[in-house]
Amino acid sequence: FGNAGSIDYGRNYGVLYDIGAWTDMLPEFGNDSYENSDNFMTGRANGLLTYRNNGFFGLVDGLNFALQYQGKNDGNNWKGDTWDGTPLSNNSRKIAGQNGDGFGLSATYDAGMGISAGAAYTNSNRTSEQKYRDDGGNKAEAWTAGLKYDANDVYLAANYTQTRNMTWFNIADNSRIGQDNQKDYDGDFAHKTDNWEIVAQYQFDSGLRPSVAYLQSRARNTGYGDFDLVKYADVGTTYNFNKNMSAYVDYKINLLKADNPAGLNTDNIVATGLVYQF
Repeated sequence: FGNAGSIDYGRNYGVLYDIGAWTDMLPEFGNDSYENSDNFMTGRANGLLTYRNNGFFGLVDGLNFALQYQGKNDGNNWKGDTWDGTPLSNNSRKIAGQNGDGFGLSATYDAGMGISAGAAYTNSNRTSEQKYRDDGGNKAEAWTAGLKYDANDVYLAANYTQTRNMTWFNIADNSRIGQDNQKDYDGDFAHKTDNWEIVAQYQFDSGLRPSVAYLQSRARNTGYGDFDLVKYADVGTTYNFNKNMSAYVDYKINLLKADNPAGLNTDNIVATGLVYQF
């Protein structure tokens, strides 16, 4: 619609990713301190109605904003109904991927000289099953703020995000949490997390693009104190043979403690790949 903006509906990225995308630049890993597909509006999700406007109706160059609504994606119990007996939505799923009705907004500003800043906020109802699982927390909220520099072959980006009743983490059966609760839960939601993502890259004329990054998600005020859900450094590089073909190697240095109360994976991981874009 020109300066009036655009509207789309369906499976799309949540507005939190408008900021999260700036650090989603690693060759293989990354974008996982709090972001996940079908986890409210942190990543790709269903039922998103999105309005976007670039240039603030043609009045302010570089100022872009988005408004978003997400419809309910609930779960079912053994009877095939929702936990509170209301009719199922058209897209029921397991508890980690459920969400109630929610809204979000984001704004970014390109200040020129490669410098950009942005922020986003989302607020969603939680489903009956989610509230039952952790005894409360009617709303799932998140806010994020980020900075980016992209000029002179240098790429730098960082963001900070806080989530409430939103971030899912797995729980191992033999972990302290798993043994203490004596439940068959495979995971739970953190009531509050603080999340950091930082990435730095340099593009050489030869096609080589080295990358270093640090990501962390820390659960706060749990029954086991504060502990990390995600914590790793990442070192990698991409080599562009031409505009269509590239190769990469990426090494994830896991910094989680071996005695973390949820029994989360502490392995280091290396990935390599060859990419051809048609």
